[in-house]
Amino acid sequence: MALTGIQIFKLLPKTNCKECGVPTCLAFAMNLASGKAELDSCPYVSDEARAQLSEASAPPIRPVVVGAGVRKATTGGETVQYRHEKTFYSPTLLAAQVGSDISAGDLEAKLKDWNAYQFERVGLNLRPELVAVKDVNGDAAAFAAVAKQIADTSEFNVILMTEDADVMKAGAEACAFKRPLLFGATEANADAMGAIAKDNDLPLGIKADSIDALTALSEKLTGMGLKDLVLDPGSREPKQANEDMIAIRRAALKDGNRAVGFPTIAFPCEMASNLDAETMLAAMFVAKYGSIVVMSDFAGESVFPLLLERLNIFTDPQRPMTVTEGIYPINNPDENSRVLVTTNFALTYFIVSGEIEASKVPTWLLIKDSEGLSVLTAWAAGKFAGDDVGMFVKKSGITDKIKHQEIVIPGYAAAIVGDVEEELPGWTITVGPREAAHIPGFLRA
Repeated sequence: MALTGIQIFKLLPKTNCKECGVPTCLAFAMNLASGKAELDSCPYVSDEARAQLSEASAPPIRPVVVGAGVRKATTGGETVQYRHEKTFYSPTLLAAQVGSDISAGDLEAKLKDWNAYQFERVGLNLRPELVAVKDVNGDAAAFAAVAKQIADTSEFNVILMTEDADVMKAGAEACAFKRPLLFGATEANADAMGAIAKDNDLPLGIKADSIDALTALSEKLTGMGLKDLVLDPGSREPKQANEDMIAIRRAALKDGNRAVGFPTIAFPCEMASNLDAETMLAAMFVAKYGSIVVMSDFAGESVFPLLLERLNIFTDPQRPMTVTEGIYPINNPDENSRVLVTTNFALTYFIVSGEIEASKVPTWLLIKDSEGLSVLTAWAAGKFAGDDVGMFVKKSGITDKIKHQEIVIPGYAAAIVGDVEEELPGWTITVGPREAAHIPGFLRA
C-alpha cells in the first residue's frame, strides 16, 4: 500500500533545502504521495529511505517493458484517469496477429508489408510495434519457429499467445532475447506460466472471466514474485470490454488497488468480423484504456488513423510540441531568396515547411519561439506581436544571409504589419497566404 504524505515526510532528511523545487520537505512529501513529484528530486534522501519510499514514488500503474531493440517500448506507468489532469505517458502499443501454422514465406511477406507502415508526422516516425503469434494447433516446434523468425528477421517485438505451457516454453526459448510478452496465464495454468515468465524474466499476460477473478489471479502471481503483468479481463463484447477497461483503470488510480495496477491488453481481433470494425474498436481502446491492442492484420487505412489518434492522445496537453527557434533553409536558398516567418508550433512548422519543399522554390523559413502556439493563437496571446517579430528578425542573423529587405508574415497575422514596419524601418513587409496549401502558388508568383 502507498505511504501517506506524513509517513513519507518522516523518512525525508527534513533539511528544507528547497533544491527539490518546493519550500519544505513536508510539501515535497505531500507532492510525492499524490504523484506530483519524483523521489529523485530530493538530493539528500538516504539509500535506506529510498528503498522504503520506492512504493510511494512508483506510479499506481506499473510500467512494463515489452520487447528489445529499436521498437522496445514501455507500457503502463500512468498516473491519471483523464489526460487533462496531467498527461498520459506510455502510448498504446499496436499489434497484428499471425497463426503458428503460417508458412515461412507467407510470414516473410507479411513482415515486409507491415514494416512498410511507417509514417512521418511532425518530425516523428510513427509505426506499430508488435506481432502476436497465436498457437492454433498445439505444435510447439511450429510455434517456436514462427516466433524465432519474427524475432530474428524483423524489428517487430513479439507477443506469444497460448495457454499450453509446453508450447509457451518453446516459444519463449526461441525468442527470449527479444523480451516477448507471454500471454495466456489463466487460473488453470498460472503456476506453469508463472514459472516460465519468472525463469526467463519476461512479462506475463493474464486472463480471467471477470475483474474479480483477474484480481485474484494477479495477487497469486505477484505472490510468486512476478512483477511485470499485463491484464485481460476476458470480456469480448465491446460494451463490456470498454466498461472493464475503465473499471480497471479507476480501481488502480482512484482506489489504489495494486492488484490491478498493471497495463491492460485488448483484442479487437476477437470482437469483430472485419478489419474496419476492428479499427473502430481499436480506436476506442487507444482512448480508454488499452495499453496493448491486438488486431487481426495491419493495413495502411487502419494503422495510420490509429497512429495519429495515439500521437494526439499521448502528447502532453500542457506542453505543446515545438521546434527550435532559428533559421531553416529549404530548397537551398541563396542571398536573393524570400524569407518567411512563422511560429514554433511543431504542426505549423512541418505543414509550412512541407508546402515550401513542395513548391521547389528556395526559401528561408524563420521560426520564432511562440511557446508552441499556432499563428492565430500566438497572435491573440501576444506571443507573435509585431514588435517581437521585428526584433526576432533583427537578432536571428538572417540579414547576414540575404541582400534584400523583405519578409513575409502569415496571413492570419496581417494585423501586425504596422508594428513590424516600425521595428524594421526600410523593410518591405508582405502578408502571405492564410492557408499553408496556398504557399506554393504564392512563392511561384
